[in-house]
Amino acid sequence: MRINWNFIKSVLLLGLVVFLYAFSSYKNNSRLVSKVVVQFTGNENVYITTEMVDKLLIQNQEQLYILPKDNLDLKEMEISLESDDMIKSAQVYLTVNGVVRAKIEQRRPIARVNSKSIYYIDEDGFWMPLSPQHSARVPLVTGIVEKEHLKGVYKMALKIDKDPFLKTYVTEIHQTKNSEIRLKMRALDFEVLVGNLEDLNNKIKKFKAFYQKAKKDTMLDVYKSVNLQFKNQVVCTKK
Repeated sequence: MRINWNFIKSVLLLGLVVFLYAFSSYKNNSRLVSKVVVQFTGNENVYITTEMVDKLLIQNQEQLYILPKDNLDLKEMEISLESDDMIKSAQVYLTVNGVVRAKIEQRRPIARVNSKSIYYIDEDGFWMPLSPQHSARVPLVTGIVEKEHLKGVYKMALKIDKDPFLKTYVTEIHQTKNSEIRLKMRALDFEVLVGNLEDLNNKIKKFKAFYQKAKKDTMLDVYKSVNLQFKNQVVCTKK
């Protein structure tokens, strides 16, 4: 019987390749985590630090730096990060050389409430705590404001955030007990009475037109209030 050495060599070579792959995979999965790299996306202001993210990861995986890569639960780490009040979303992944990378999107505040309690309203309309790391330059919200009923002030704050003119001039949103809105302006000594938020876009258009005309006529300093609640007109009260 003739021995097929080529076949035997092929089988041995295949076995060697499988062994080396399995050994390499085992060594790779057994490799310890070398470091954690945190990347913040989107918002340039940092409301949570790299050290705080690192601490959250370590709390989730108590022995993070001495665990084999294969023992890490990346999904659980993402859930742990997203449970933090400052984090909107998190992606955690592992590189081949044992680096844990966390990509963090922070929540972005658009207004700061100073009423019964102090907190931010974020761009999605939810309350968020103040950060010890950074104070956001956003309009102040005063008056009758409840965490469970932020719809009105959120709508006004979002409009201000999206409108360059309003973002430049509005410093305060005041909500009355009837849920009507009043605005205070930077460098302007009058109050803007918005009222309810029906037809808000048209009210803002009227205010911009009034502002441009009053500025041209150097009349901005003579008013104590500007009322936008009347249809097709702006009613002003002089000092």
